[in-house]
Amino acid sequence: MQAYLLEFANLLLRWLHVIAAIAWIGESIYFVMLDNGLRPPKAEEDKKKGVFGEMWAVHGGGFYHNQKYASAPEKLPSDLHWSFWKAYTTWLSGFGLFLLLYVSNSGIYLVNPNSDWAWVAGLSSWQASLVALAFLASGWIVYNELCKRISPNMERDGILSIAVAVMMIGVAYLSTHIFPGRAAFLLSGAVMATAMSANVFFWIIPGQRRMVKAMKAGEKPNPLDGKRGKQRSVHNTYFTLPVVLLMLSTHYSFIFSHELSWVLMVLFIFAGALIRQFFVLMHAGYIKPAYPAAGVALILIAIWVGAPSSTSSEEVTTLEGGAGETQSIEIKDGDMLSANEGIIQARCASCHAENPTHAAFAAAPAGIVLDSHDAIQRQITQIKDVVESGYMPLGNITGMTEGERNSIAQW
Repeated sequence: MQAYLLEFANLLLRWLHVIAAIAWIGESIYFVMLDNGLRPPKAEEDKKKGVFGEMWAVHGGGFYHNQKYASAPEKLPSDLHWSFWKAYTTWLSGFGLFLLLYVSNSGIYLVNPNSDWAWVAGLSSWQASLVALAFLASGWIVYNELCKRISPNMERDGILSIAVAVMMIGVAYLSTHIFPGRAAFLLSGAVMATAMSANVFFWIIPGQRRMVKAMKAGEKPNPLDGKRGKQRSVHNTYFTLPVVLLMLSTHYSFIFSHELSWVLMVLFIFAGALIRQFFVLMHAGYIKPAYPAAGVALILIAIWVGAPSSTSSEEVTTLEGGAGETQSIEIKDGDMLSANEGIIQARCASCHAENPTHAAFAAAPAGIVLDSHDAIQRQITQIKDVVESGYMPLGNITGMTEGERNSIAQW
């Protein structure tokens, strides 16, 4: 019953997280489009009022006239719209999911016994949880310090962009060497998502509050508040597509279990940013197909890098032995089938069963059931990939040996 209730909580939190994220990202993309699509006002009256730009639009059978003021309008309405709760709800629900699924089962999802780094392979469950939380916090701290030190007055945004890109390469490399693949991709996406929400909480909204306060007091707002908010908002829009991709990638083990998973992650992050750049420029009236073309090229490189190595049928069906030693394929395959099904039953079926016996699962993860001959045959390719990569069993909680992994991979 406890596992069932946790699964239900997982479902409801994930639902809330997706709803909030759709609302936040949708609104963010809309305002970036609006800001870049503004045109100088045509009416002299609007120019005198301080209108910087305007956009006419039609949607849902109605016409809209949006205007942006260069500084401050003469009077602010009492029902001024603020955009922040969607961002906070997205982060809080996502962090809640991380605690519920990953931290509460850190021995399964966060411990990486296969790491090449000895200190990582020796981490206990609670230590892995602390490292994961520290990793998340450190990502925001490093990013924020880069922004403050490199471009405090927004005069070196280009250099800052390069620095943030280098930082994300470091995040990808470290995460995939410290945590299991699935957690590594999730945490790398969470580093960017945390930066996005923290930008809203620590910079965008406080700056806007100071501007509103100054205007209500009849004072001139500090233009730096607006510039800083714009800078962080622009960063957020370039983080958006990579974050969504990294969150979705946790369902695809062929990406996060690859030996060069950090390279694949970097390629996808840069591809997402380049594709987003195309739309940002398009809204400003510039069509630059080189950006999506470069993004697609990076994705094609990722497909090439991540492609599995092919194994010939001769290698799979030939027994080890001296020259001339042969045995019929039918007998060998029959023997291997029986032995490997026994390994799968012993090492996999406690979780992947119609009624899992492992306490962490109320139902088979991802709906994959491996407690019968037919079920194993249907999933044989996926079994090979996740077992050979070392990703499954999660945290090797059932103690699968290297010999058993090699046996299944050869089979």
